[in-house]
Amino acid sequence: MPITPDTKDWTWVLVRPCDECGFDSDDFSREDVSSQVRTSAREWRSALEGDGVSVRHSEDRWSVLEYGCHVRDVFRIFDERVSLMESSDNPTFANWDQDETAIRDQYARQDPAVVATELVAAAEVLAERLDSIKPDEWSRPGTRSNGSIFTIETIALYMLHDLRHHLWDVAATS
Repeated sequence: MPITPDTKDWTWVLVRPCDECGFDSDDFSREDVSSQVRTSAREWRSALEGDGVSVRHSEDRWSVLEYGCHVRDVFRIFDERVSLMESSDNPTFANWDQDETAIRDQYARQDPAVVATELVAAAEVLAERLDSIKPDEWSRPGTRSNGSIFTIETIALYMLHDLRHHLWDVAATS
């Protein structure tokens, strides 16, 4: 069975725990986000150093390498979005089709060592941006292409779920 594109609206993870991975946004504060980004980057680097990272253990799930590429890109995309929220009044984010990106950028063919290095670097850029946010900036809004409205704080927590959930995906398919 091929991978089915994910069309779910995951914004509900901001109001209730994820039944699959157990993430609960109430367990985190905005002050936790940058350290969680750095911790996640270390966990992903470790995962990408394992054997067989390019092997799909299930036809309907990405390999560790493909998830690692996605997480690297999550760090990059969310850094761009937070930057826009800091510098613009209520920007609307361009749609990002993660499945299209995986195919176009050939996630399955990328070098795991390069991906790990890029992932850690992208995480650090994002963590530094989050560290620099002033208390009154956390409530600055931005709107996703589907109309979902975030603040810097809620988009950061939403992103944490993505990081955690994909680590859970990897553990569930190994």
